[in-house]
Amino acid sequence: MEINYKYGITPETDSIIEVYNSSGLNRPTGDEERIAEMYRNSNLVVTAWDKDQLVGIARSLTDFCYCCYLSDLAIRKEYQKLGIGKELIKLTREIIGPKTTLLLLSAPSAMDYYPKTGFRKVANGFIIDREQ
Repeated sequence: MEINYKYGITPETDSIIEVYNSSGLNRPTGDEERIAEMYRNSNLVVTAWDKDQLVGIARSLTDFCYCCYLSDLAIRKEYQKLGIGKELIKLTREIIGPKTTLLLLSAPSAMDYYPKTGFRKVANGFIIDREQ
C-alpha cells in the first residue's frame, strides 16, 4: 500500500463524510452542506490517498505566519495506526512554517495520541461552546 499526500485540493464532500464516519471523529456528517461550508471556509487542507480513495484528512485555519488551528484530523478506521495522522501533522507543520504555532482542541478519546505526535498539552486555554 502506497499512501499519497496532497494539499491545495478539497475532496468531494461525500468522501470527507465517509472518512469522518469511519474514523469516529464526531462531526455533523448528517448535514452535508455544513461539512461543505466547513471546507469552503478553511484555508489549509492536507489529504492522504490510497490510489483514488481518500483515507485521511487534516483541516486547518491559519494565517501562515503566526497561528494555525488544526480543526480536524481524521483517518479511516482501517488505515489508523499506520502513521498517516502523524504524516498529515508533519506536512501541515511544513506548509505553515517554523514561525507558526500549531494548536488544536482534542477529542477526549485522542488525548493520549497527540503527545506522541509532538504536541505539548497546555492549560492556558478557554472555550465558549457552540450552541448548535
